[in-house]
Amino acid sequence: MIRWSVVGKETVGMGAHIIDSVFFKDQYGTEEMRRVFDDEALFQRWLDVEAALARAEARVGLIPAAAADEISRKAAVTYMDIPAITREIETTSHPIVPLIRALQRACDGDAGQYIHWGATTQDIMDTAVALQIKEAHRLIERDLLAVEDALLDLAVRYRDTVMPGRTHGQHALPITFGYKVAVWAAEVRRHLERMTGCTPRVLIGQFAGAVGTLASVPEHGLEVQRLMMDDLGLGTPLIAWHTARDGFAEFIGIVGLIAATMGKIANEVISLQRTEVAEVEEPFVMGKVGSSTMPHKRNPMICEAIVGLSRLVRQTVPLALDAMGHAHERDWALVQAEWAFIPEACILTAGALAQTLRVLRGLIVYPDRMARNVEMLRGLILSEAVMLLLALKTGRQNAHDLVYRASMAAYEQDLSLKDALLAEPEVAARITPDEIDALLDPRAYTGLSGTFVDRVVAHARQARQQNG
Repeated sequence: MIRWSVVGKETVGMGAHIIDSVFFKDQYGTEEMRRVFDDEALFQRWLDVEAALARAEARVGLIPAAAADEISRKAAVTYMDIPAITREIETTSHPIVPLIRALQRACDGDAGQYIHWGATTQDIMDTAVALQIKEAHRLIERDLLAVEDALLDLAVRYRDTVMPGRTHGQHALPITFGYKVAVWAAEVRRHLERMTGCTPRVLIGQFAGAVGTLASVPEHGLEVQRLMMDDLGLGTPLIAWHTARDGFAEFIGIVGLIAATMGKIANEVISLQRTEVAEVEEPFVMGKVGSSTMPHKRNPMICEAIVGLSRLVRQTVPLALDAMGHAHERDWALVQAEWAFIPEACILTAGALAQTLRVLRGLIVYPDRMARNVEMLRGLILSEAVMLLLALKTGRQNAHDLVYRASMAAYEQDLSLKDALLAEPEVAARITPDEIDALLDPRAYTGLSGTFVDRVVAHARQARQQNG
């Protein structure tokens, strides 16, 4: 619902939902994606489908070619009286009948009598949604590729930048920041593969008639269907999917996965930006305010918005699964839910991608702080390296017990791991102080972090070359 207010001499549209709010819409979506799903675009898609149907039927001789030409010429929002159609939709409780009547009135001669020949309302509306999803798919895929670019750039730049690896929220072993980012990049690449893989099942149109059997045009129905879908750039269905909504559910599931990854990345930045950690920071410019009452705050507000967006999108996935439960040969109770959650999921995901790209492109990384944090436990982060060398001399379990005892002493007595190890006679008898120093160099124990970065980058580049 849109209401209007006057600000100065300008009239400003005021939204009633966060995705079209004057204040917040560009944090919760993008203008491009909103245009895909706005009322004018939806109405034009309905008209596009009706025109494609007419052209296909004219080619097989079901309706006159002149009628199809006239329908195609007039199937444009500019010829429609939208306020009148809106009133008629309210009166009829039906979205497509008022459109058919309006298009009929716009057509010259008797062309309007051939609109919607053999079709049912859901044919038009499902195909229009498929067209919207096709465009949304393109935008999401484009932005996901941009996110991958930003991640690959960070992974390469910080390939060998040592930082603490953490498990269960605690320091575990050294890794590199590039390795951490490469894990995200590999996840994004899998989403891109999912986006490509779903298209034959998702980007499919619908022309099936009242109960899906094409009884209205049995002789030419399959050919009309094929011609119509070729015209619209959609796949041709094997059988009607009036009640088979798994394609839309799959797409929303993938969108939910994408949003979840953006939320995970943002949440990691939030965690690493904590004052006590301070290894990275979301983009900051003078003028960005963290708090209305504490002037010193540099809060991760962008990342917090991404986490919120991620949660909102993920909640549409159960709705999409629920919408698969259609009864008999048609059931609009669940279709009408799709009209709400499909646009919302796509718009919010576009917002999450845009904000994540903003964060990644402007991410502030503090390598010196990462290096200091690696040393925070005074060698304990390398306990595995010590244990494995000692295991060659005493056996693995004995080595674990010895290093465990030394590690706990280091914690409890505020010692370095080196001092705690040398205080253990059995350890001191088997490993020299110089050997311990070498083992406690975090740069020497990042494993194959750099190799994994290289593998992820090479895989992404190869995939792009193969996909053109």
